[in-house]
Amino acid sequence: MPLTVSTGHHSVAGLRPRNEDFVGMVTPGEPELSCKGMVLAVADGVSGNEGGREAAEYVVRGLLTDYYATPDTWEVTTALDKVLVAMNSWVQQQGSVRRELAGMATTMTSLVLRGRMYYSAHVGDTRCYLLRDDELQKLTQDHVWDRPEMQHVLTRAIGLDSHLVIDHGMGELRVNDVFLLVCDGIWASLTEYDLTDYLKQVSTGKLGSEAACEALCTAALKAGSQDNCSAVIARIDSLPEGELRDAISELHALPVPPRLKPGQTLDGYAIEEVMHTSQTTVLYRVSEPFHHRQLVLKTLHPDKANDVQERSAFAHEAWLAKRVVARFFPQVITPDQRNYLYYLSTWHAGASLQQRLEAGQHFTIPEAVAYGGKLVRAIGALHRRSILHRDIKPANVHLGDDDEIRILDLGVAQSGFDSQDGQGNASHSMAGTPSFLAPEQFQGAAPSRSTDLYATGVTLYYLLTRHFPYGEVEPFQRPRFGEATSPGRYRPDLPHWLENVLLKAVARDEADRFETAEEFLLALERGAAHPLPPPQIKPLAQRDPLATWRMLAVLSIVANVLMLYLIIAR
Repeated sequence: MPLTVSTGHHSVAGLRPRNEDFVGMVTPGEPELSCKGMVLAVADGVSGNEGGREAAEYVVRGLLTDYYATPDTWEVTTALDKVLVAMNSWVQQQGSVRRELAGMATTMTSLVLRGRMYYSAHVGDTRCYLLRDDELQKLTQDHVWDRPEMQHVLTRAIGLDSHLVIDHGMGELRVNDVFLLVCDGIWASLTEYDLTDYLKQVSTGKLGSEAACEALCTAALKAGSQDNCSAVIARIDSLPEGELRDAISELHALPVPPRLKPGQTLDGYAIEEVMHTSQTTVLYRVSEPFHHRQLVLKTLHPDKANDVQERSAFAHEAWLAKRVVARFFPQVITPDQRNYLYYLSTWHAGASLQQRLEAGQHFTIPEAVAYGGKLVRAIGALHRRSILHRDIKPANVHLGDDDEIRILDLGVAQSGFDSQDGQGNASHSMAGTPSFLAPEQFQGAAPSRSTDLYATGVTLYYLLTRHFPYGEVEPFQRPRFGEATSPGRYRPDLPHWLENVLLKAVARDEADRFETAEEFLLALERGAAHPLPPPQIKPLAQRDPLATWRMLAVLSIVANVLMLYLIIAR
């Protein structure tokens, strides 16, 4: 099921001689809908002459056009930033070249709906609201002076300054969410109670999106608004990636493609390279002639074509991959037609951390900290979506030529949604690479956020030292964990604060580690300014109670033997 949205818009001049507002939207079909999403925007021109209207119209039209011309590999926020910064330069240039447009500028609020996520970009005092579960949330902050006599004086607008700062927001979509983009001509005249009432009617279907926008403009003018009135409404009717059971049923009916070679095609995609082959899956780099882009096609190995369990696991992986819509992951692309079992994702130039290490790349301390922060953010993004990766390691962390970190391979990932469908990889069996598994997992403990964070810590430790904190663990080995080796032993230039962060991340006891990705990230960002204390060496009785009792037993035996000897000697 694709993303479906009911939209509407309305804009009137009101009591003003001309309408300096401008609204617009693009609701594309596939594959643009999955790749780029739909865009909605409202702008309110700022000027005492025709320049305000021209700025508002140019920015909205330019955004709706140029956003879809940006590379598919760019994140939504990156694409919005690039386009709006260019718009800002143009508006400033026009205002300085043409006297009649002097001082032209515009506020702007835009919303991108893609997959199961929304992204907002905002400058000025237009607003974005979200009605969810009958509660109204204001997603933007007005860029105006906070002094009472200057409440309507803008501090930010497109064209106001050569340096443009854009507020970005993002979140997960839910069915029946209702978004409202609105100018100050409406929100300054109506209360949030009034806005909530109209949006509730849209949510329940009593009022259509278009009719609600017109009703809001009319109500604002009746309430005394002296300004232009404009509104855009979007109601989320359905979301992509249905239940896991549905995804598995759909993919079970598709045949596994044969082993392919460069030069062959599959559903119109040209095979350019066999990127990786494992016992269960095959990855190809393919090209899509229509959009002139490269993608990654992942499918099951032909030997697993009739393996029901592997088919279900692959469907689960594809389902999860579509849920993680963020810059930290390759994005899944929905094909126009699919006649075989596979899924497509964006291809990014670069290499995994493991490949870079094997090629001899040396990571400096600042680089490791920067990439570590991005990796921890990515883990946090997974955990907020109730997903455990279970196999974080350098080979599954991609460093792109654009300097972005992306997590790969959700093949053994576990999700909080698995149980609701009775499918997927819900097993608590030990999965992952032994040297990156937390100590408690060797005792049969279930994977958790803590085990993902432990593996993240080991990954950073290895990136800096090329060693493991507890030594390398071989498959089928049951290791005994003592104290972690300080990373400074292998990397003397490591600052003490970073040593403490790494040792906390890879602590043997789960209670001594970071509880959340956010806590881990904060420790990296604070660095030497607020260093963590060094880990305390626990008494032997706490570190290894069994060894303590064994030692006491040995001492007791020795003492008894000695006493017996003394008695006999008399």
